Amino acid sequence: MFRIFTILTNLIAHLPLKVLYLFSDIVAPFIYHIVRYRRKVVRKNLINSFPEKTEREIKKIERNFYRYFCDLFFETLYQLDMSEEEMRRRVQFVNKELITEQYDKGKSVIMLTAHYGNWEWMASLSLWLPKDKPACNVYKKLTDKNFDAFMYNLRMRFGSQNIESQKTFHTLLGMRNNQKLGALGMISDQTPTAASTRHWMTFLNQDTPVLVGAEQLARKFDYPVIFGDVNRVKRGYYRCEFIMLAKNAKTASEFEITEKYMQLLEAKINKAPEYWLWSHKRWKHKKPENL
Repeated sequence: MFRIFTILTNLIAHLPLKVLYLFSDIVAPFIYHIVRYRRKVVRKNLINSFPEKTEREIKKIERNFYRYFCDLFFETLYQLDMSEEEMRRRVQFVNKELITEQYDKGKSVIMLTAHYGNWEWMASLSLWLPKDKPACNVYKKLTDKNFDAFMYNLRMRFGSQNIESQKTFHTLLGMRNNQKLGALGMISDQTPTAASTRHWMTFLNQDTPVLVGAEQLARKFDYPVIFGDVNRVKRGYYRCEFIMLAKNAKTASEFEITEKYMQLLEAKINKAPEYWLWSHKRWKHKKPENL
């Protein structure tokens, strides 16, 4: 099965992106109307997140999300054969000096991103950083070894390194002891387990458990925290602006950095909701009544 997947993905990756967008236009209605991939989850998330919107407005966001979801799928496959030159044209990074200035001070950087826009293409940041101080992607290992290896290699195509989430602390400790620097990218809009939840906040009009691991690492190592503000300029082109969340993480109050990140993400979603991953079961845990 995986061999067939590999053959198909390699064939698709060699096609022009314009052709892949034609495929996306054909596939999107099929995924939305026939397959109905996670339609109930998406609809529930949208209704609860935007109680002020009409049914017509909700359905419009929903359709736009599925269109972009299919674009994202084909863009990710296209990445398999994309050249460095083309990736540089398609993804623009603004305020990169926020990272390199910290390198000059002998500090690594923790960068918070989200499942917003094409987060896979954001791994190309290493093309714009010193080769000995690349971007490092924190990832959760997939159950299937073949697909895990596929995604692992995909995310390293443009010089980035991968760090398994459970090994993040020890990796950072090793980097510091060996005087190595890097920009640690963490997608932090996921749902923590019920047992590991330490903080709740109101996000998109709902009680939401939030991940605080990035903040804890920043405070532990005294590393600055930067937000990667991703915007889709037009089809196939993105702009990521870096925004400083905390220069001195140790002096920030508890959960302050996490809340700033979530507030910035919420503002982005409210402005252009179709680019967030609504098919994720983000609100599967209920806030305990005693909190």
